[in-house]
Amino acid sequence: MAKHPKPEEIVAKLRQADVLISQGQSVADAIRALGVSSVTYYRWRREFGGLKSDQVRRMKDLETENARLRKAIADLTLDKLILQEASRGNF
Repeated sequence: MAKHPKPEEIVAKLRQADVLISQGQSVADAIRALGVSSVTYYRWRREFGGLKSDQVRRMKDLETENARLRKAIADLTLDKLILQEASRGNF
């Protein structure tokens, strides 16, 4: 199974590609130098393109917190529906 790089590592690789391209290498050569597929490179570029390492870390933390809050809301909504059913005498 392939190792999934951390967001900070992805940002570093994207910066490395930018340096190689600015030195006159083609995008394809820069992607090869990173050791990733072009699909991976462009997905990383879309997701992490203009971000700095600390911004990426903050974004991932916020995504994790968002997922936790969504789960909490779902749990509370379910509890509320169960209590509504119980109060109607449907149990």
